[in-house]
Amino acid sequence: MLPLADRNPTRRTPVITVLLILVNVGVFVLWQGGGSFGAKEDTKFAYEHGAVPCELVTGRPITAFEANNDACDEAPRGALEVFPDKNVYVAVLVSMFLHGGWIHLLGNMLFLWIFGNNIEDRLGPVRFLAFYLVGGLVATGAQVLFDTHSTVPLVGASGAIAGVMGAYLIWYPSAPILTFIFFFLVEIPASVWLVIWFVLQFFTSPTSGVAYMAHIGGFVFGLLVALSLRDDGGLRRGPRALPSV
Repeated sequence: MLPLADRNPTRRTPVITVLLILVNVGVFVLWQGGGSFGAKEDTKFAYEHGAVPCELVTGRPITAFEANNDACDEAPRGALEVFPDKNVYVAVLVSMFLHGGWIHLLGNMLFLWIFGNNIEDRLGPVRFLAFYLVGGLVATGAQVLFDTHSTVPLVGASGAIAGVMGAYLIWYPSAPILTFIFFFLVEIPASVWLVIWFVLQFFTSPTSGVAYMAHIGGFVFGLLVALSLRDDGGLRRGPRALPSV
């Protein structure tokens, strides 16, 4: 079930949404090497710059022993930290702009473009950027609370984007989402599409490598923020969805 576009025009250019997409792509290509480092170097990069639940709980970089044995806070006395100069808290913000490959990146950017432009149009650029970043932090926090002792790095923008999707469900439930499904193009109301996506997160395998609790946490955050601001007269009112033709 791949979304391709929504029929929900905006009144102004989504500057922040476009900027976030450019930054994510730029980071992946210029800093992460566009996936050209190889598996070993990619893993090293993720540990050096990504958010690691174990590190956030202990407040220090993990050791090679912990990383190799997936054993949080069980390093033998005198074990050296892999990246001793790493700021484990700054890594939470950095990890929101890192990705595990082109498919991971392009999928996230597609979702950000489809759902983000309307949320930016409603909130305005400054509030949208704050909403996006806080949503990413909340999503990471949800994953850390769920898997406190994990030594696996978290990377990707999907937690923040899930927050955007949660807000979209509240503010634009009837907007048609053009979706590619089983070799057909169909239009699905945003309320149906987003609820299905949210429910599917609960059926994600723990061994899939997907931080599904970050998706759930980010989505719930977006829902709550949108509900709290639904009657806020200071919000920019978005246009109604165009009827499908």
